[in-house]
Amino acid sequence: MKNIIPLFILALLFSCQNTAQVNSKQQSVINAEPIEIPLKAGKARAYFASGCFWCVEAIYESVKGVEESISGYSGGHTKNPTYGASNTGKTGHAEAVEIIYDPNIVSFETLVDVYFASQDVTQVNGQGNDRGSQYRSIIFYQNDAQKQIILKKKEALVKKRGVKIAAEVYPFQKFWVAEDYHQNYEKLHPNNGYIRNVSIPRLNRFKAKFPKELLKEHH
Repeated sequence: MKNIIPLFILALLFSCQNTAQVNSKQQSVINAEPIEIPLKAGKARAYFASGCFWCVEAIYESVKGVEESISGYSGGHTKNPTYGASNTGKTGHAEAVEIIYDPNIVSFETLVDVYFASQDVTQVNGQGNDRGSQYRSIIFYQNDAQKQIILKKKEALVKKRGVKIAAEVYPFQKFWVAEDYHQNYEKLHPNNGYIRNVSIPRLNRFKAKFPKELLKEHH
Protein backbone atom coordinates (compact mmCIF):
# COMPACT_ATOMS: atom_id res chain seq x y z
CA MET A 1 0.00 0.00 0.00
CA LYS A 2 2.90 2.36 0.66
CA ASN A 3 3.83 2.36 -3.04
CA ILE A 4 0.29 2.57 -4.38
CA ILE A 5 -0.53 6.01 -2.96
CA PRO A 6 2.55 7.78 -4.34
CA LEU A 7 1.98 6.20 -7.77
CA PHE A 8 -1.64 7.36 -7.71
CA ILE A 9 -0.57 10.88 -6.81
CA LEU A 10 2.04 10.91 -9.58
CA ALA A 11 -0.55 9.74 -12.12
CA LEU A 12 -2.97 12.44 -10.94
CA LEU A 13 -0.30 15.13 -11.16
CA PHE A 14 0.68 13.97 -14.66
CA SER A 15 -2.96 14.05 -15.76
CA CYS A 16 -3.45 17.55 -14.34
CA GLN A 17 -0.26 18.72 -16.04
CA ASN A 18 -1.44 17.39 -19.41
CA THR A 19 -4.84 19.03 -18.96
CA ALA A 20 -3.17 22.33 -18.11
CA GLN A 21 -0.99 22.10 -21.22
CA VAL A 22 -4.03 21.42 -23.42
CA ASN A 23 -5.96 24.28 -21.83
CA SER A 24 -2.98 26.58 -22.40
CA LYS A 25 -2.77 25.58 -26.06
CA GLN A 26 -6.50 26.11 -26.54
CA GLN A 27 -6.34 29.49 -24.83
CA SER A 28 -3.58 30.55 -27.20
CA VAL A 29 -5.94 29.77 -30.10
CA ILE A 30 -8.67 31.92 -28.59
CA ASN A 31 -6.26 34.80 -27.91
CA ALA A 32 -4.51 34.71 -31.30
CA GLU A 33 -4.65 37.45 -33.90
CA PRO A 34 -7.19 36.58 -36.62
CA ILE A 35 -5.99 35.52 -40.04
CA GLU A 36 -7.79 37.16 -42.96
CA ILE A 37 -8.37 35.17 -46.13
CA PRO A 38 -8.08 37.38 -49.23
CA LEU A 39 -10.67 37.38 -51.98
CA LYS A 40 -10.04 34.82 -54.70
CA ALA A 41 -11.69 35.36 -58.08
CA GLY A 42 -14.03 37.83 -56.38
CA LYS A 43 -15.17 35.25 -53.83
CA ALA A 44 -14.83 35.57 -50.04
CA ARG A 45 -14.68 32.88 -47.35
CA ALA A 46 -16.33 32.62 -43.96
CA TYR A 47 -16.17 29.96 -41.25
CA PHE A 48 -18.81 28.64 -38.86
CA ALA A 49 -19.31 25.71 -36.48
CA SER A 50 -22.83 24.74 -35.46
CA GLY A 51 -23.23 21.07 -34.71
CA CYS A 52 -22.97 18.38 -37.40
CA PHE A 53 -21.28 19.79 -40.47
CA TRP A 54 -23.54 17.73 -42.76
CA CYS A 55 -26.44 19.87 -41.58
CA VAL A 56 -24.63 23.21 -41.68
CA GLU A 57 -23.18 22.58 -45.13
CA ALA A 58 -26.67 22.06 -46.58
CA ILE A 59 -28.12 25.09 -44.79
CA TYR A 60 -25.58 27.52 -46.21
CA GLU A 61 -25.83 26.08 -49.70
CA SER A 62 -29.52 27.02 -49.69
CA VAL A 63 -28.59 30.72 -49.42
CA LYS A 64 -28.30 32.99 -52.45
CA GLY A 65 -24.74 34.10 -53.10
CA VAL A 66 -23.17 31.03 -51.48
CA GLU A 67 -21.19 29.21 -54.12
CA GLU A 68 -19.97 26.30 -52.05
CA SER A 69 -19.94 24.96 -48.51
CA ILE A 70 -17.13 22.65 -47.41
CA SER A 71 -17.10 20.45 -44.31
CA GLY A 72 -14.05 20.41 -42.07
CA TYR A 73 -12.59 21.18 -38.66
CA SER A 74 -11.52 24.41 -36.98
CA GLY A 75 -11.04 26.08 -33.62
CA GLY A 76 -8.62 23.59 -32.08
CA HIS A 77 -4.96 23.37 -31.13
CA THR A 78 -3.85 20.27 -33.08
CA LYS A 79 -2.68 19.92 -36.68
CA ASN A 80 -4.32 17.75 -39.33
CA PRO A 81 -7.37 16.75 -37.27
CA THR A 82 -9.44 13.78 -38.42
CA TYR A 83 -13.06 12.84 -37.80
CA GLY A 84 -12.00 10.20 -35.30
CA ALA A 85 -9.62 12.51 -33.46
CA SER A 86 -12.07 15.41 -33.27
CA ASN A 87 -14.73 13.09 -31.85
CA THR A 88 -12.55 12.45 -28.80
CA GLY A 89 -12.99 16.09 -27.80
CA LYS A 90 -9.26 16.32 -27.12
CA THR A 91 -8.20 18.30 -30.21
CA GLY A 92 -10.17 21.45 -29.40
CA HIS A 93 -11.57 21.38 -32.95
CA ALA A 94 -15.24 21.59 -33.80
CA GLU A 95 -16.96 20.34 -36.92
CA ALA A 96 -17.03 23.46 -39.08
CA VAL A 97 -17.82 24.66 -42.58
CA GLU A 98 -15.98 26.91 -45.00
CA ILE A 99 -18.43 29.10 -46.89
CA ILE A 100 -17.31 30.38 -50.29
CA TYR A 101 -19.56 33.26 -51.25
CA ASP A 102 -19.99 36.27 -53.51
CA PRO A 103 -19.88 39.37 -51.28
CA ASN A 104 -21.70 41.31 -54.00
CA ILE A 105 -24.73 39.05 -53.52
CA VAL A 106 -24.62 38.08 -49.86
CA SER A 107 -22.88 39.91 -47.03
CA PHE A 108 -20.97 38.50 -44.09
CA GLU A 109 -23.66 40.09 -41.93
CA THR A 110 -26.34 37.98 -43.64
CA LEU A 111 -24.23 34.85 -43.21
CA VAL A 112 -24.17 35.58 -39.49
CA ASP A 113 -27.97 35.91 -39.56
CA VAL A 114 -28.12 32.49 -41.25
CA TYR A 115 -25.89 31.12 -38.51
CA PHE A 116 -28.09 32.23 -35.63
CA ALA A 117 -31.35 31.40 -37.45
CA SER A 118 -30.34 27.81 -38.12
CA GLN A 119 -29.55 26.48 -34.65
CA ASP A 120 -30.62 26.24 -31.04
CA VAL A 121 -28.64 29.25 -29.87
CA THR A 122 -28.85 28.20 -26.22
CA GLN A 123 -27.42 24.68 -26.46
CA VAL A 124 -23.89 24.36 -25.14
CA ASN A 125 -21.54 21.81 -26.72
CA GLY A 126 -23.92 20.46 -29.30
CA GLN A 127 -27.06 20.65 -31.38
CA GLY A 128 -29.93 18.31 -30.64
CA ASN A 129 -28.64 14.83 -29.83
CA ASP A 130 -25.19 15.59 -31.28
CA ARG A 131 -23.34 16.42 -28.09
CA GLY A 132 -19.73 17.06 -27.25
CA SER A 133 -17.21 19.85 -27.69
CA GLN A 134 -16.71 18.78 -31.32
CA TYR A 135 -20.31 19.88 -31.95
CA ARG A 136 -20.12 23.19 -30.12
CA SER A 137 -21.09 26.45 -31.78
CA ILE A 138 -18.25 28.75 -32.82
CA ILE A 139 -18.41 31.74 -35.10
CA PHE A 140 -15.07 32.85 -36.54
CA TYR A 141 -13.97 36.36 -37.44
CA GLN A 142 -11.12 37.37 -39.74
CA ASN A 143 -10.89 41.04 -38.81
CA ASP A 144 -12.25 43.52 -36.29
CA ALA A 145 -15.14 44.57 -38.53
CA GLN A 146 -16.42 40.99 -38.64
CA LYS A 147 -15.90 40.63 -34.89
CA GLN A 148 -18.03 43.70 -34.21
CA ILE A 149 -20.81 42.42 -36.49
CA ILE A 150 -20.84 39.11 -34.59
CA LEU A 151 -20.79 40.69 -31.14
CA LYS A 152 -23.55 43.20 -31.97
CA LYS A 153 -25.81 40.50 -33.39
CA LYS A 154 -25.12 38.24 -30.43
CA GLU A 155 -25.94 41.09 -28.03
CA ALA A 156 -29.14 41.91 -29.92
CA LEU A 157 -30.19 38.28 -29.73
CA VAL A 158 -29.61 38.22 -25.98
CA LYS A 159 -31.84 41.29 -25.57
CA LYS A 160 -34.52 39.90 -27.88
CA ARG A 161 -34.65 36.37 -26.49
CA GLY A 162 -33.57 37.01 -22.92
CA VAL A 163 -31.32 33.94 -22.97
CA LYS A 164 -27.63 33.18 -22.85
CA ILE A 165 -26.17 32.57 -26.33
CA ALA A 166 -23.90 29.53 -26.41
CA ALA A 167 -21.91 30.44 -29.53
CA GLU A 168 -18.24 31.12 -28.90
CA VAL A 169 -16.45 33.84 -30.88
CA TYR A 170 -12.99 32.88 -32.14
CA PRO A 171 -10.34 34.56 -34.27
CA PHE A 172 -10.00 32.50 -37.44
CA GLN A 173 -6.71 30.61 -37.65
CA LYS A 174 -6.97 27.57 -39.87
CA PHE A 175 -9.59 25.41 -41.57
CA TRP A 176 -8.85 21.74 -42.12
CA VAL A 177 -10.92 20.11 -44.88
CA ALA A 178 -12.70 16.96 -43.69
CA GLU A 179 -12.45 13.54 -45.29
CA ASP A 180 -13.95 13.23 -48.79
CA TYR A 181 -16.90 11.12 -47.68
CA HIS A 182 -18.21 13.99 -45.53
CA GLN A 183 -18.50 16.43 -48.45
CA ASN A 184 -21.99 17.10 -49.88
CA TYR A 185 -23.24 14.35 -47.60
CA GLU A 186 -26.88 15.38 -47.56
CA LYS A 187 -27.06 15.65 -51.36
CA LEU A 188 -25.34 12.33 -51.90
CA HIS A 189 -27.17 10.38 -49.17
CA PRO A 190 -30.77 11.67 -49.11
CA ASN A 191 -32.09 8.36 -47.75
CA ASN A 192 -29.60 8.10 -44.88
CA GLY A 193 -31.47 7.85 -41.58
CA TYR A 194 -29.65 10.77 -39.97
CA ILE A 195 -30.18 12.95 -43.05
CA ARG A 196 -33.90 12.14 -43.20
CA ASN A 197 -34.57 12.50 -39.49
CA VAL A 198 -32.17 15.26 -38.42
CA SER A 199 -30.47 17.13 -41.26
CA ILE A 200 -33.42 17.72 -43.60
CA PRO A 201 -35.84 18.73 -40.79
CA ARG A 202 -33.23 21.18 -39.49
CA LEU A 203 -32.82 22.65 -42.98
CA ASN A 204 -36.59 22.96 -43.41
CA ARG A 205 -37.00 24.66 -40.02
CA PHE A 206 -34.39 27.20 -41.05
CA LYS A 207 -35.94 27.85 -44.46
CA ALA A 208 -39.39 28.30 -42.92
CA LYS A 209 -38.27 31.25 -40.79
CA PHE A 210 -35.58 32.85 -42.98
CA PRO A 211 -36.57 35.50 -45.58
CA LYS A 212 -37.47 33.64 -48.79
CA GLU A 213 -35.93 36.32 -50.98
CA LEU A 214 -32.53 35.37 -49.56
CA LEU A 215 -32.93 31.67 -50.36
CA LYS A 216 -32.25 29.84 -53.60
CA GLU A 217 -35.35 28.64 -55.41
CA HIS A 218 -34.08 25.10 -55.61
CA HIS A 219 -31.82 23.24 -53.25
